[in-house]
Formats: sequence, C-alpha cells, structure tokens
Amino acid sequence: MLFLYIFQVSPAIDEVRCFLVTVSEEKQAQRKAGRAARKALSAEERAAANAALCAQLWQLDAVQKAQTILLYAAFGAEADLAAFAKKAQAMGKKLAYPVCGEEYSLTAAVPGPDGWEVGQYGIRTPILSRSELLLPDTLDVVLVPCTAFDAECFRVGMGKGYYDRYIPRCKNAVKIGIAFEAQRVTRAAVDEHDQRLDAYVTERGIYKWK
Repeated sequence: MLFLYIFQVSPAIDEVRCFLVTVSEEKQAQRKAGRAARKALSAEERAAANAALCAQLWQLDAVQKAQTILLYAAFGAEADLAAFAKKAQAMGKKLAYPVCGEEYSLTAAVPGPDGWEVGQYGIRTPILSRSELLLPDTLDVVLVPCTAFDAECFRVGMGKGYYDRYIPRCKNAVKIGIAFEAQRVTRAAVDEHDQRLDAYVTERGIYKWK
C-alpha cells in the first residue's frame, strides 16, 4: 500500500526562517571581518588610534558630567580605554568593569587594589568578593565594546548577548559604543534583540543618531 504525503509550506514562516539565517550568517561574517580589521592595525596605528579615541570621549558632555562609568578591560585587540580610565580616575570618577556570570548576566564591579583576576574568556576582570558592586540604574555612562558597528549606532557583539541583556537595565545611563573606525560597516547585521546605542566613538569622531 502506498501513501501520499502532502506538505504545505507557509511562505511567511519560510521568509522569517530565511531572514533569521541570513542575519545570523551576516553577523558571523561581520564579527570575523571586524576582528581581523582591528588586529591588522600596526602597533603605531593602534597606539595613535587609542589615544585619539580616548580624547574623543572627553568631547561628550555625558562623559564629562558622569560620576559613575562602566567600561571594559581591552581584550583581543579591542580599542584600549586605559588612558581614558587613568584620567577619569584622577578626576574622581567611579569606574566599574563588567563581570560575566551565569545565564549570560553582567555585574558592574568597582575593583579594589587587589581585586583583579583573569576571568571567563581570558579577560582581565574584577573579583566580586573584593569589589564594590553597582546596580545598573546607578550608572551614568556605559562604554560598550563590539566587533562591528554602523553609523546608526547599531552594534555586532561577540555573540553571547551579555550587553544586549544588560543595557536595557541601565535606565539612567548614556550608552556609548567604542570601536576603531576600521570596524565600521555600512549596515550592522542586527535583529530585534540587539540594542541600539546612543552614540559611537572611534578615533576619527563621534556618531549619533538622535
């Protein structure tokens, strides 16, 4: 006995599935290209770009007025904010760094003098038990790394979604992306879960969309 099975394909569902696969693939391509672009900078180019980027940050009123800032310790050829952090700390600003936790959570921690370790993913990170922990709504500015971004302030991260989960909780903060100009793309591959930032700063200037 033969059976004939008839399958009906929904165009709408098929289109959504195709769209999701396309965005996912495009994100992977932009991550790879962005990492390669920042890694390709020479030592001299990198030093000059880092210095110029840190100087650009101080042009923003939100940064000048901020008392509490969440930034990051550079990893994997990311734009380095060490010079910015040194000046901000000398000005009395409170500087917190992200600690990756379970279920892709982030905690803002202000490390003490002996409060550092090499944490998850090999990133220099605060030790929670030796740090002051800050609630997201107490932050004035959040500085966010990326692998790629566009002029409309959309970003492509590392793919785990830590910042996309954390940023909506920072209700009083100005969210600023940090990257080298070489990481900019015409259109960042994003979906409904990806958070748009308020601005982006590179060594060449500042991007704003509102």
